[in-house]
Amino acid sequence: MAYVINDGCISCGACASECPVGAISEGASHYEIDADACLDCGACASTCPTGAIEG
Repeated sequence: MAYVINDGCISCGACASECPVGAISEGASHYEIDADACLDCGACASTCPTGAIEG
């Protein structure tokens, strides 16, 4: 199951730069993860300063 970014996201972009497959992009209200491209590696979750990424 792909990781998900919740409303705790502050749109800092730290997660996007850590994603090895580029599955994270800026959405309308916060960053979003493309579930089809996500590898479930957890690199984004460990980088998020607010803990807004759930696996």
